Amino acid sequence: MSIPYRWVIVGAGALMTCVAIGAMFSLAVFLDPMSTETGWSRAAISSAMTLNFLVMALGNFGWGVASDRFGTRIVVFAGAALLGLALVLASRTQSPLEFQLTYGILVGLAASAFFAPMIAAATAWFDKNRSLAVSLVSAGMGVAPLTISPFARWLITAYDWRTAMLVIGVVAWALLIPAAFLVRRPPVTTSADADSGAAAAGARVSAAQALRSPRFLVLGFTFMACCAAHSGPIFHMVSYALVCGIAPMAAVSIYSVEGLAGLGGRVLFGVLGDRIGAKPVLIGGLIVQALAIGAYVFVSRLGEFYALAVIFGAAYGGVMPLYAVLAREYFGQAVMGTVFGAATMLSSLGMALGPLAGGWVFDTFGGYAWLFIGSFAVGLGAVAVALAFPSQPRMRLQPA
Repeated sequence: MSIPYRWVIVGAGALMTCVAIGAMFSLAVFLDPMSTETGWSRAAISSAMTLNFLVMALGNFGWGVASDRFGTRIVVFAGAALLGLALVLASRTQSPLEFQLTYGILVGLAASAFFAPMIAAATAWFDKNRSLAVSLVSAGMGVAPLTISPFARWLITAYDWRTAMLVIGVVAWALLIPAAFLVRRPPVTTSADADSGAAAAGARVSAAQALRSPRFLVLGFTFMACCAAHSGPIFHMVSYALVCGIAPMAAVSIYSVEGLAGLGGRVLFGVLGDRIGAKPVLIGGLIVQALAIGAYVFVSRLGEFYALAVIFGAAYGGVMPLYAVLAREYFGQAVMGTVFGAATMLSSLGMALGPLAGGWVFDTFGGYAWLFIGSFAVGLGAVAVALAFPSQPRMRLQPA
């Protein structure tokens, strides 16, 4: 095989995160036309995304444990089948409650089957360039606003929101189910044996010990605060631009610019993480993210939105893969799915806050200023927690 198969794993993971996360986050594009056509409030529609993240919280942990126990392929195959079904069913709903339950529960459960398991799979295939590989897998999340969101906007313009959501569900089936069959376990190597040897006799005990450790608490709560800070601004960015008088397609293009910047940020932060370490790069990225969020209070024109979208997108996109790198360094590969799934569970709880908070802020105050101010404060909190990251790598995990 001319291309080492580990890069096929990276490509498959990037495709999966692009389609799955892109399909879920496309609700930001659906928000305005759904509210206009159905008369449902923005808070009611946004609460489906909040429910997404709450379900993802449990799903990330559950799928992560399942990937450690049964392998990644069966997990992502199940997620692919469920995601298409969820979107098809959500397109047929007739009330806010039906939409919240269908979209919020099923899409959230399906989308959580990809990120943590594929990130864990990528870390198992790479000894060198691990930060870059993990960043490229998660780069699918950055590509999603460049592909799924504009596609959704075009479908809504050409047809209606129900047809658009139905088509995206069918496309998810067509792309993700074949991609699931590309996933393989890594070949057994000496380094992999050495890495898993410490926990081989009692992996469950080691996983429990890892989840109770101060290292995991710092990792998990930094991830949670980071996501709580950027979820609201990301989800409500298109609506905020529309409020500022930006045309609909131009407003979606701001979201796309954020995604493109996030793609570049993932590559840049991944390379820097391999060279100078994940911890200092993460802390720097969190500082930039917080400042960019606060600056949105002062923008109103398209050029200003684009400029800030580059900075904000690069920052929040770049830091996301580094949590997986730190989890791998601190806890090893044997319990990687479980540990990173648990950390992603906490991040999903953080993500759940933003969409609902933003909808409430808009419905209450008629604007989004307080959303950005509050998110800026939470972003600074993420920086404060991240400063407690230990400098030494892996903790000792004792077998039973």
